[in-house]
Amino acid sequence: MALIHHVVAGSGSPPIIFVHGFGCSYADWLAQIEHFSPRQMVVAVDLPGHGATPMPAEPASIALGAREVAALLQSRAMPPAVLIGHSMGCRVVLDAALRARKHVAAIVLLDGSRLPPQSDQAFEMRIAAGEYRDLVRALFKQMFTASSDPRTIDAAIRRALALPETVGEAYLLSMARYDAEMFASTLERVDKPLLALQTTFIDDQRERTSMVAGQTTPYLEFLRSKVPAVRIEALAGLGHFPQMEAPTEVNRMIASFIATLV
Repeated sequence: MALIHHVVAGSGSPPIIFVHGFGCSYADWLAQIEHFSPRQMVVAVDLPGHGATPMPAEPASIALGAREVAALLQSRAMPPAVLIGHSMGCRVVLDAALRARKHVAAIVLLDGSRLPPQSDQAFEMRIAAGEYRDLVRALFKQMFTASSDPRTIDAAIRRALALPETVGEAYLLSMARYDAEMFASTLERVDKPLLALQTTFIDDQRERTSMVAGQTTPYLEFLRSKVPAVRIEALAGLGHFPQMEAPTEVNRMIASFIATLV
């Protein structure tokens, strides 16, 4: 079976596997590849339908992405790896970790979320009304702050809209259904060290806001309830792409977490 597109740099343990979010690509992790590859093996993937990875015949889903990441872990001769997921990629790495347990050393969730109940119905209504592209634009505009470069925002939206609509629609619906039906039980089965690095939160109206100092959120409390040993770090005043907005701080926090594993 052909593996999903991925780039590999560096050597050393533990390896780090980077998994992007909806409508994104491995290129979101360039700052992390540059930082970590002098000391460790780093692998950054393109999920099915994203970047250079084609979409297979089956519908896009969190499970599909997880199976592909698990297959990559199982196929490469490497020590147990640290899986780092961003946004939708948080769900993918959690599910992949259960599929390839012996290949996983730890998990990092970078600005993850749990969508409010009935989000799948809300998405279905927008999609049925022919509003998929407007929905994606609105979701991505919320991912940035007032200080973000408008060119960066426009580029992110264009890239997300480059996904075929059927692929994007399937991923959005799968993500909402995963949150409602699978997220809790998946977390309860996590048996690896877990770091949640958070910069934004989504409220009940599915609107995204930057974290403020000392804040907790229902999502973070949800993580604590399912994985009491989770390590939570929050960065205030940032948008949804801290790996690009504040790479030095993100890299420092990831490195600090990895240092506790050895």
